Amino acid sequence: MSKSDTITVDGNEAVALVAHKINEVIAIYPITPSSPMGEFSDLYSSKGQKNIFGTVPEVFELQSEGGASGTVHGALQAGSLTTTFTASQGLLLMIPNMYKIAGELSATVFHVAARSLAAQGLSIFGDHQDVMGVRQTGFALLASNSVQEAHDFALISQAATLRSRIPFLHFFDGFRTSHEVSRIEKLSDDVLKKMIDTDLVAAHRRRGLSPDHPVLRGTAQNPDVYFQGRESVNRYYQALPEILQGEMDRFSALTGRSYHLFDYIGAADASRVIVLMGSGAEAVEESVNYLVERGEKVGLIKVRLALPFDSEAFIAALPVSVQAIGVLDRTKEPGSIGEPLYHDVVSVLFERGESLPFKMPRIVGGRYGLSSKEFTPTMIFAIYEELSKASPKNHFTIGIDDDVTFTSLEYDHDLILENKDQFQAIFYGLGSDGTVGANKNTIKIIGTETDHYAQGYFVYDSKKSGSMTTSHLRFGTKPIRSSYLIQKADFVAVHQSVFLEKLDLLEIAKEGGIFLLNTPYPKEEVWRRLPRVTQERIIEKKLKFYAIDAYKVAHASNMGRRINTVMQTCFFAISGILSKEEAMAKIKGSIQKTYGSKGDVIVQMNYAAVDATLENLYEIDVPASADSLLELQATLKGDMSEFTREVIGKITAFKGDTLRVSQIPDDGTWPTGTTQYEKRNIAQEVPVWDADTCIQCNKCVSACPHSVIRSSVFDISFLKNAPAGFSAKGAKGKNFGENEVFNISVAIEDCTGCALCVEVCPAKNKSQTSLKAINMVPQLPLRETGIAQWDFFLTS
Repeated sequence: MSKSDTITVDGNEAVALVAHKINEVIAIYPITPSSPMGEFSDLYSSKGQKNIFGTVPEVFELQSEGGASGTVHGALQAGSLTTTFTASQGLLLMIPNMYKIAGELSATVFHVAARSLAAQGLSIFGDHQDVMGVRQTGFALLASNSVQEAHDFALISQAATLRSRIPFLHFFDGFRTSHEVSRIEKLSDDVLKKMIDTDLVAAHRRRGLSPDHPVLRGTAQNPDVYFQGRESVNRYYQALPEILQGEMDRFSALTGRSYHLFDYIGAADASRVIVLMGSGAEAVEESVNYLVERGEKVGLIKVRLALPFDSEAFIAALPVSVQAIGVLDRTKEPGSIGEPLYHDVVSVLFERGESLPFKMPRIVGGRYGLSSKEFTPTMIFAIYEELSKASPKNHFTIGIDDDVTFTSLEYDHDLILENKDQFQAIFYGLGSDGTVGANKNTIKIIGTETDHYAQGYFVYDSKKSGSMTTSHLRFGTKPIRSSYLIQKADFVAVHQSVFLEKLDLLEIAKEGGIFLLNTPYPKEEVWRRLPRVTQERIIEKKLKFYAIDAYKVAHASNMGRRINTVMQTCFFAISGILSKEEAMAKIKGSIQKTYGSKGDVIVQMNYAAVDATLENLYEIDVPASADSLLELQATLKGDMSEFTREVIGKITAFKGDTLRVSQIPDDGTWPTGTTQYEKRNIAQEVPVWDADTCIQCNKCVSACPHSVIRSSVFDISFLKNAPAGFSAKGAKGKNFGENEVFNISVAIEDCTGCALCVEVCPAKNKSQTSLKAINMVPQLPLRETGIAQWDFFLTS
């Protein structure tokens, strides 16, 4: 077996590492969540990194997915080894070229981070709708379920396409696999060279169009021959499964990792079997192992080659004891009597009929996980329970509450599969505060430099920068197959204390766990500043409670508002994953690796932050009872409709999964102007207006991207009822009278703290040149008076 290096990467990078090494032309066009594959490839080529053929791949960024697929088609016809990366609607825009590529038996692999299609609404998250939308093109469909498999299948699919001449679409779940960070065994160049047959590469080149041996390809065919031409390729597709299995076997001999067209997991005498593909198979495997250990006769078939579907291999993979099969599709085909994988399984078994080596089982189909909807062990247990019934529900859904057409299966929302081999940590950060980046570094430190397996998955709000990010980190001594979010955490870190004002974030903490809070308050004030529900969670769960003012440490270390290094240091200092001394050494090693190219000044700033963190991190003494009078605030504020309160309110409170089908608009039509009710209070610093310095240019008003700065001119008599601190000055302009005054008001609850207003302000304070007519100050001391001033501005 060839020796491989251990690396910690996400699925996109795992694929790009291989694709760049075994291709000569890479045509790209960015689309979430596949874009990083193209970005990595471009980076590798810009650094002069060579492929296994000794050349630097040429990377071309086109102006659309149609252009990218056309470039692939053209390069293939010239005899080049060519690939591309895409997802969702981007893949659909490649369909015309995909027909041509497959019709001309051109060997290539498209790598797809499978994603939802825009239907009633756009979603950037993962399912198989896009992949199932190109089944008819003639591409073979190969599914990988994890970061390691995505890395491996990128190579196996290339070897298989060269030998079979059938183009491959290698796909893995968008975000759940493409953006999951995991420790994998990196394929060496030696393995890559042994898997890619140079004779087949030479044959591919000889088929390229050349004036040295001219041929005509791409003719117009009439009714007399077109049909025959379409049927002429049957033998290639019939031969493909055996070819692919052969490449999988060669790969196994080289690496020790074994794959089959269909892999069976579970009891040898299983009566109930689930069939599916993609990352959901990892969660099912975890659940099957748990159930089998407790005597349940259940099993799982992981589908690798989804198309062409090999009937014999599928039947051979099923245990002869099977009595009920649940086929799960991560897609929806409205109006169809079932989704594609369900159709294939039903067709295979019914076509074989009486010649099956077992009695015809009950077969039902179900849909799960659309748009990265969670798919957890308790849902899987419910499916196996349904399969045990004499007449299980067909065409079911799992993970939602369908109160319209009643397709959904019920499941126990409180049942959680405990895994004592894992340490699970969850981090709530603010987009752009460095939390996600720090956690990726943490995963790489633990995954690469220790014997632990590591997994990181990151949930981003649609608002991206300036909204809550949630990082899910798992570490363990065994491979981690939990392809779902953490349900109970040993460690909970809240990097923005304002989140606790509206959200019960400690509900997820395990008893005896650790809670870390970034707070601007001094140690003696931290406890009384917590909402009552947070205090009660800390007490009832017996949490160890630590706090730090990370922004203070970052500012003192000249790092501005980037608290990533500070909070990462806190995690290692109190989590116990590594000894404190070892952790500090590895953090500083990671800093040198990450920031070394930016100069020693940046490195030393981060070193200083690490050292200062330990001096400012403290444990909070937890009283025996809760004494706070603070209750959780509603996520929406104001006079709103019932729909806004009940539906949008739950979405903004991160409770959208609890909404029923009947509550969601069926045609994608939603009310407008609802962001006015969401008061997030996320800014650490907010602008304050200095009336004496202001020249009334209104540049701050026009520059504010969230329209939180408003100017107004009104009669001076309105100031009689103004709250404290509400200021105004005589209005400038020939149309204004002497009794009219000018005011700038700021909605501090909506401000994101970007400080663009300060940057554009031309007016400088005469006595303090560092100050302008509008300046950033800490938000907390101003919150109550600032809100009162804004409310007065709106009502007056």
